[in-house]
Amino acid sequence: MDRNSRNHSITMDRDTKSIMKKILLDFAILFCVGFLVLVFYLWGDPYKRGFFCDDESLKHPYKDSTVTNVMLYIVGIGLPVVTMCLTEWIRLRNYKGGRCRNILGMEIPAWLWEAYKVVGVFLFGCACQQLTTDVAKYAIGRLRPHFFTVCKPDIDCTLPENKWRYIENFTCLERDPKLLKEMRLSFPSGHSSFSAYTMVYFALYLQKRFTWRGSKLLRHGIQFLLLMMAWYTVMTRVSDYKHHWSDVLAGFSIGLIFAIIVYVFVSDLRKTSRRQTNIHNNELHATNGSTRSPSGWQV
Repeated sequence: MDRNSRNHSITMDRDTKSIMKKILLDFAILFCVGFLVLVFYLWGDPYKRGFFCDDESLKHPYKDSTVTNVMLYIVGIGLPVVTMCLTEWIRLRNYKGGRCRNILGMEIPAWLWEAYKVVGVFLFGCACQQLTTDVAKYAIGRLRPHFFTVCKPDIDCTLPENKWRYIENFTCLERDPKLLKEMRLSFPSGHSSFSAYTMVYFALYLQKRFTWRGSKLLRHGIQFLLLMMAWYTVMTRVSDYKHHWSDVLAGFSIGLIFAIIVYVFVSDLRKTSRRQTNIHNNELHATNGSTRSPSGWQV
């Protein structure tokens, strides 16, 4: 008995070390990507691009955002994360099979481990698309449609010599450093890439995890609503004169591409359905040809 207890303790210690290494490595990678995003936000200096006096695309008024940053992050991160955790709990709360995982002698429930994986992959993809967007923003430095309204450059555009000249040396009369920085970050649209990634990936997640058969159209109705939320966010960036139409097109494309790449190559969502199908079929065979499984799943 002492030997068995000692072997069991050694096995638990190995499991704890293995799981802790995995968790720490995952957090370190996520922290590195997230830290680079923070570096751009706090200390990034966008490329100083000039302008033409007759560029009418830069003469729109300044407006507050219809979809604010707080609204974007609450819906884009909070809604998927809470739903994913709740879904994994409902799906695996009574699951007792598979490999047992222990940390410091405490067994990790299957739903909690699965929620950790799906949420971690989702946040990793979100950080990667945001970093990709920020690199483009600061490298290109495209002026926003409200550039003239915000900057008020000290250039007399009525002078004939300035009419067709590309002006690079100018000073803005506006003194708010945040506005002066933001006016150079038009391409690509961060709101568009963020909303496209979060909502498209969330819709793909529901495609694999939302298996309730009470209504054929409920899942697809929710997916349509998510896509419309992303589409509305994209459109408001143009109507609020925060971006040019090409900015939101590029941003939406970045978010869409990242959502598909993370879903196909990083997450385990596509593999889960096949694994669950095999388990389901094995249970059906164990019932000697019965049309209902012991767990009550529908066939």
